[in-house]
Amino acid sequence: MRILIVGIGALGGTIAARALNAGVDVCLATRTEASAKILRAGLKVSGVGGEARAVPPRVAVIEDYESREKFDLILLATKAHDALESAPALTHLLTPRGLLWPIQNGVVAQMLAARFGRGRVVGGLSNLGATMVEPGVYEQRNAGHLLIGELAGGPSERVESIAQALKGAIDVRTTANLRGAIWAKLLLNCSVTTIGAMAGRTMRQYLILPGGGEVFRRAYDEALAVALGTGTQPERMIVDPMPPGWKERRTTGKDYDGWINQILGVYGDLKPSMLQDFERVRRTEIDFINGYVAQLGADHALPVSMNAAITRMVHAIENGAVHPNPARLVELIGNGG
Repeated sequence: MRILIVGIGALGGTIAARALNAGVDVCLATRTEASAKILRAGLKVSGVGGEARAVPPRVAVIEDYESREKFDLILLATKAHDALESAPALTHLLTPRGLLWPIQNGVVAQMLAARFGRGRVVGGLSNLGATMVEPGVYEQRNAGHLLIGELAGGPSERVESIAQALKGAIDVRTTANLRGAIWAKLLLNCSVTTIGAMAGRTMRQYLILPGGGEVFRRAYDEALAVALGTGTQPERMIVDPMPPGWKERRTTGKDYDGWINQILGVYGDLKPSMLQDFERVRRTEIDFINGYVAQLGADHALPVSMNAAITRMVHAIENGAVHPNPARLVELIGNGG
């Protein structure tokens, strides 16, 4: 299987380094020639999973790949908006049975399938924690995995073949309930990632700040209610998606604290990727996370005031009107979130 990885940031770089080190036939696509030049010297990953080094056989900007350079699989490890923008050019690089595999947060796979057909797209997501120390140098922060599945659900030979192709490089797991898995990750993105980014803190740090626990609870509860209200049962990811006492609107006590501690055990000390976007003055994926939940909830007349307020706050930080700070949490509650 010949694979092209598009987007060699923290996630794409970590996957690429481990795949190349394991002998997988992988080429890399970047946005700029400057980045491509750096990566041609080689990739290095350390941290969880051990150290690995590799030199890619081909690194080029997307536009420099010619239609005769065909790939069986194109893994999209870019930001969500970049995946949607680059996909039309990338489809010309696929073999007749080649596939696009987006692993972004939210519903990017569904959007691509609507444009190019499900025959060209499989869905997925990642819970790998990684950071880019510098271009070409990465650190894996947890023992996470990639997930892959058919958008229509059910088992699939092509999904299994992709998982096998990357066996020994990255832990790739298959699911027959991709929609439920996407929502399981979305629930955590809406609460863990965005709230930490706005506060400029990790989850463990922001939960003990004024307003932190309440903002988490309300963002998570709204997102879960939207999932259930639109006919999706999220899968278990780290924790049962239904917090203890949720149906009775009880979010206190030993059981709930234990549920929170399970999330903290995996995400509690990770620097939110959205906070890294703020620091690098990059566009975030907020419209595919809390923004998506807020829009879907509004379309179905479901309460989503906190997710809508979080979306507005993140855009304000993107625009430079405010900056990440613990005070953002109190403001969300005070401003009607």
